[in-house]
Amino acid sequence: MPSYEFRCQQCQELFEVFQTYQEYDPQRVTCPACDSDRIKRVINPVRIATSEESRLESLVDPSQLAGIEDDPQALGKMMRRMSSEMGEDLGPEFDEVVDRLETGQSPEDIEKELPDLGMDDL
Repeated sequence: MPSYEFRCQQCQELFEVFQTYQEYDPQRVTCPACDSDRIKRVINPVRIATSEESRLESLVDPSQLAGIEDDPQALGKMMRRMSSEMGEDLGPEFDEVVDRLETGQSPEDIEKELPDLGMDDL
């Protein structure tokens, strides 16, 4: 059953009412604190739950990958977004590489300066 949030315009009480969709318009709602019918519905933001697969698919949108191999900043931004979507801490080495990419340093230069990071995949 849906939950609707209301605020009383008389006493400012914030309260929730559980109603079916059929009850929403016809049922009279009053404030539980002062019994006033001067209430206003509070509209809260909507959250949308998506699967991990769906989130990751949105990150590899081909239109966002165009030219990424020639743009270290875009590559760094994409890597940071993917890390955030995965919800995993990939460690300080990953952060170091992404920070350098975001400043515009090329993957080749990063590999030369930090040869022990194993950046063969970039």
